[in-house]
Amino acid sequence: MSKIKTLNSPRQVLFASLVGTTVEFFDFYIFSTAAALVFPKQFFPASNPAAAMLLSLATVGVAFFARPIGSAVFGHFGDRIGRKRTLVLALSTMGLSTFIIGVLPGYKTIGLAAPLLLALCRFFQGIGLGGEWGGAVLLAVENAPPNRRALYGMFPQLGAPIGFLCSGGIFLLLSRVLSNAQFLSFGWRLPFLASAVLVLLGLYVRLTITETPTFQAAQARNEHVAVPLGVVFSRHARTVVAGVLACVATFALFYLTTVFCLSWGTTALHFSRNQFLILQLISMLFFAIGIPISALAAEKGRKRLMIAITIAIAAFGFVMPRLFTTDTHSTMAMLAIGLFLMGLTYGPLGTLVSELFPTAVRYTGSSLAFSIGGVIGASATPYAAQYLAGHKGLPWVGYYLTAAALLTLIGLFMIPETKNLDLSVAAPID
Repeated sequence: MSKIKTLNSPRQVLFASLVGTTVEFFDFYIFSTAAALVFPKQFFPASNPAAAMLLSLATVGVAFFARPIGSAVFGHFGDRIGRKRTLVLALSTMGLSTFIIGVLPGYKTIGLAAPLLLALCRFFQGIGLGGEWGGAVLLAVENAPPNRRALYGMFPQLGAPIGFLCSGGIFLLLSRVLSNAQFLSFGWRLPFLASAVLVLLGLYVRLTITETPTFQAAQARNEHVAVPLGVVFSRHARTVVAGVLACVATFALFYLTTVFCLSWGTTALHFSRNQFLILQLISMLFFAIGIPISALAAEKGRKRLMIAITIAIAAFGFVMPRLFTTDTHSTMAMLAIGLFLMGLTYGPLGTLVSELFPTAVRYTGSSLAFSIGGVIGASATPYAAQYLAGHKGLPWVGYYLTAAALLTLIGLFMIPETKNLDLSVAAPID
């Protein structure tokens, strides 16, 4: 039996899991922000602004259909050759795709090829993030003491609000120092190009760590499987379904309170771009605060906590439309409540989903559940919400969120309590 290396300190593990997801989510969010503010004017015909906005928001969803592919591909290698090397490849894929977006010519230059190339880059962003999230969570959870898995597992989750704060902050800064013409001409490209520096930092950190002890132990026991994807669907299909449903409300809530609200707020409600970005950046702090609160609470039990949070999200669906008005304080309250709930549901989610699968297929299984949950909960959400708000009214956007929460409740009732499970076995799904 080969000796298992235990060279990773807690500080190394947590920083490596955090910095990678921060970079990945920064890259992912600058696209979403630009899709609401810039891409309709740059990559689509100007003759119909409303249609251009809908098409631009539709490109946001392209990544979610790519994420399950990335989960399957990177999950295969993550379960076969290890978490560390696979995470390096996933981060590189995201970084290159983001950089290329920064140099793409617009519709006026290359016509229809512009939105097609934009969608292709977004597709590969999804491929990269599909492989990143699961590996980053496993890097934390598989290095954690048994009674600290939820606490360790929250660190890659913190990459989401930090990445958003960085992306929103840089767009706000550019909006302040550049004229509108300069911002639309070249300023929006700078975050995409600058992301290359962050990717290099992430790669350096990832290359300094060793493989997780849980994966090394499984390898020493010769527990690897030839085709992890096949094993996931042949032996753990019901678990995948439960994991997918458990993620739906999280995705729907986030993309309603970020992409849709930014688009609707700056068009229908006539907030300025700077004004709404400031509101979102402040509310993102509530997202970040919610993550450690729920992660600490989840150490006493995942299932009941997640059910309670999801019920609160369902109730928020009825409150959200009433608060989302032209009044700044009311809209700020809506964003703060929504993103605080987002932090609460997101904090334990990575740990919970990863604990559902055994080590030999954990990368593939947890990544697929999370990614397919994104397809259902987020891929069409900005587009659907824009349509519902415009044709039916804002209350229907709230009903959409409540319906997503009900789907998640079904998934959570299928899942057993996982806090005391041995990571080498799978959670029993009845």
